[in-house]
Amino acid sequence: MAGPIVVGVDGSAPSHAAVEWAAADARDRRLPLKIVHVCEQWRSDIGGGKYCAGVLETAADLARAIDGGIEVDAELSAGNVVESLIAQSASADSTVLGSRGVGGFAGLVLGSVTLAVAGHAQGPVVVVRAPAATRHHRIVVGDDGSDAAQEAMLYAVEQARARHARIVAVHAWQQPVVSAYGADFADLLADAFKEECRAAQERIASWRERHRDVEITGRQISEHPVPALVDASASADLVVVGSRGLGGFASAVLGSVGHGLLHHAACPVAVVRPRHAR
Repeated sequence: MAGPIVVGVDGSAPSHAAVEWAAADARDRRLPLKIVHVCEQWRSDIGGGKYCAGVLETAADLARAIDGGIEVDAELSAGNVVESLIAQSASADSTVLGSRGVGGFAGLVLGSVTLAVAGHAQGPVVVVRAPAATRHHRIVVGDDGSDAAQEAMLYAVEQARARHARIVAVHAWQQPVVSAYGADFADLLADAFKEECRAAQERIASWRERHRDVEITGRQISEHPVPALVDASASADLVVVGSRGLGGFASAVLGSVGHGLLHHAACPVAVVRPRHAR
């Protein structure tokens, strides 16, 4: 979608990291950047308008300091933060947020606003915890064969092109739990894992055929997806997952894998929801 990259800010350190990530992404993908600060009603009631304007101005200065001459728009709005950012996402290329804002408990790794927006916004939501210390030129994408995973791959390909990075598609298959009396099922489980690997390799071959300018490799592993992807995040610039995969409840807005990654990944996480799902 040819809309701006929207980044929500609140003056916290994670939101400053989000601005830096979003500005670099706007530069690399040649998109405009829109910085949004939602001044909540309680701040307005106590004369906090000057504070809100300062938060926005600081974020805009930070974005403009990114070399590349990106187009930066700064918008100060009022109302509910979650509702405002979800509304912004409807016309955005993607929405970028810090992992935790100025509110809440200091020990939390993920704030309630970030979790709510990641679960309900349209399009990709990128959550950034801290500035990147190292560039790995590697993007990890979770693949479970779902439509959401296909959307995640498309976003990963776009990011890989812009960053001159390679993609590693991780297919993690969690073996069903069987009792001690289920030893006879060992061969069946081994065959099931082989079939999962075969299907994943076919998807990788198809992606390579369609995106020949991007290096795409695959990794199949018998493990729960969350620890598998968290482990892969240690040497990645970005981990991309669909908003909800094949497992879980159909009514869930954010799957357990996305939820787990947002809490534990070592790099920024992009949660991608197909826009037609809204």
